[in-house]
Amino acid sequence: MLAELTNTAPPPQTPRRTALRRVKIWTPILLLLVGGVAGGQLLRPLPAPKIVAAETGHTVAGQLSIPWPAKGQGAIRVPGSGDIGTFGEQKPVPTASVAKVMTAYVILKNHPLKKNEPGPSIKIDAKTVADGTSENESRIAGLTAGTEFSQQDMLKMLMIPSGNNVARLLARWDTGSDSEAAFVEKMNAAARELGMADTVYTDPSGLDAGTVSTASDQLKLAEAVMQDEVFRAIVAMPNAPIEGLKQPLDNNNDLLNSSIRGIKTGSSTPAGGALMWAAYKSVGDETPLVLGTLMDQRVDGPDPNATKSLKLALDNSKKIIEAVRTALASAPVVRKGDTVGYVDDGLGGRTPLVAAKDLNVVGVPGQQLKLALEPGASPLPHTAEAGAEVAVLTAGDGEGAKSVPVAVGKQLAEPSFGTRLTRLG
Repeated sequence: MLAELTNTAPPPQTPRRTALRRVKIWTPILLLLVGGVAGGQLLRPLPAPKIVAAETGHTVAGQLSIPWPAKGQGAIRVPGSGDIGTFGEQKPVPTASVAKVMTAYVILKNHPLKKNEPGPSIKIDAKTVADGTSENESRIAGLTAGTEFSQQDMLKMLMIPSGNNVARLLARWDTGSDSEAAFVEKMNAAARELGMADTVYTDPSGLDAGTVSTASDQLKLAEAVMQDEVFRAIVAMPNAPIEGLKQPLDNNNDLLNSSIRGIKTGSSTPAGGALMWAAYKSVGDETPLVLGTLMDQRVDGPDPNATKSLKLALDNSKKIIEAVRTALASAPVVRKGDTVGYVDDGLGGRTPLVAAKDLNVVGVPGQQLKLALEPGASPLPHTAEAGAEVAVLTAGDGEGAKSVPVAVGKQLAEPSFGTRLTRLG
């Protein structure tokens, strides 16, 4: 245009002039695109930071040799710190009267009591009286139809001398029916809720050989039911007088003492001898509970009603309890300042996490402890000063597991400008 107005010929096209003209045209466009991309990158929300644990388990130093018997199955657990060990194939076997633990659990779940509360009165019916005359099962004899006992006393008759007729009466009383079938359904529902996948209840007393479980499953029940103060008090009683009964109730668990506080024996020809037990030991300022089950214990030769097999179960359990109680001690898991994990900012940045306090757990040598590193009460931040507590480390599992706060080992900062600018995905 200028050339036409001035009658001046335009400068000749050269490669250099063409290149310069293209640079002038495309440079602003490219700068605009780059600026848009950079702005978009910087405006993108940051990924949520995540906690990554250094370890998910810890083994207590040393090794404990538990004196397991040659046959049968067993399991031991310290609520809060976790499983100590199992032995034998965990296959369903008859439980005998250990089934009454679930009966008591369901009764107390549906009709909770305070420790010294008698609870509602329960009337003895004709079927309970008739069942009390059976010669081949554990029962409360000499009852009279129409007489009443408190729920608390009924639970004592159930758990201390192992009254099968009382187990059935409680089942009928709970459901308000003439049959125990509806209560058995409740027992199985409770087993499912507790994760007892290999357990089936067919009766409330355990006399039926179809009532089967494993030692590991029974530990799940033991841990749940021992949280009830009424149950704990009853199963620790070596004997108990009951108003209206001619003789006091005697417990056939002769291991009971100041350290061994329950829980339930079981014996029958199909089941052999069995014991669910609870023991305590003072460790520093703590008195942890130790739970165990021993099932399918059998003597060689004739053994009517598995009387000798029950004694074998008690004797073998005593050895196990003594070994575990002797070995039980406070064990260090982490020390203050130990690195237990890191914060991952999602863009390649990692900030170490350290324990803010020592963490000790009551356990036995060789015990495998679960470790869980999780955010604290507040959401995990993108930034924090060194030493700020942002997470919690828990050792063990179940109620009573020990925890300590976890802090960032150095300043937690957002990803750098360059990292945010070059992020992919």
